[in-house]
Amino acid sequence: MSTIVLDREYFINVFRDMLPFVDEQAEHLQQLDSEIGDGDHGINLTIGFREVTKQLDTINEEAADISTVFKKIGMILLGKVGGSSGPLYGSFFMKAGKDVTGKDEVTFDEFCGMLINGIEAIQLRGKAEIGDKTMIDAFLPGVDVLKQDKPEDPIEKFTAFVEAMKEGAESTIPLVAKKGRAMRLGERAVGHKDPGAESAWMMMEVFLKRLKEAAYA
Repeated sequence: MSTIVLDREYFINVFRDMLPFVDEQAEHLQQLDSEIGDGDHGINLTIGFREVTKQLDTINEEAADISTVFKKIGMILLGKVGGSSGPLYGSFFMKAGKDVTGKDEVTFDEFCGMLINGIEAIQLRGKAEIGDKTMIDAFLPGVDVLKQDKPEDPIEKFTAFVEAMKEGAESTIPLVAKKGRAMRLGERAVGHKDPGAESAWMMMEVFLKRLKEAAYA
């Protein structure tokens, strides 16, 4: 299983799963965002991935490689998703595909590298650090897992990655926000989870579910 290879179909299926995921979680994300933000995080993601779903078959037919698939998905999110999450998730997917130009399948290690590149793009664009009460509080603990040599089993490693991100999202609850709309609340943001950190780990769980299917097929 350590030699698992992920083809274009795997990624297309993940992106196909994103709209049902955001539809299901929209109300939860709305509630989190209404407590410390604009209250539109769930709606914005739904709008973005509805457009992704609408264009997905065409993207799959016309894209030359996995890199182009990711670039086109990122551009849709960049253009369609409002608030800060559009530029951040858009940048994430665009940068994630950068190093796999010309490839229609990638190894698990290459996939981890794609995610690390995408997360670096988020941090570069948002200029956030651990403790700022943003999605970076979820993503960076996940990066630490992806960069470790062990566990070698892809499912174990990716599960640990998602769990680290989930714990990172929980860690935002006692924090004072230092970025975004929540920053204006000061101490009043304490006790509330960052919605971006929550959607980040949940989105990676969609990748995990399809990864399990690919590994055990």
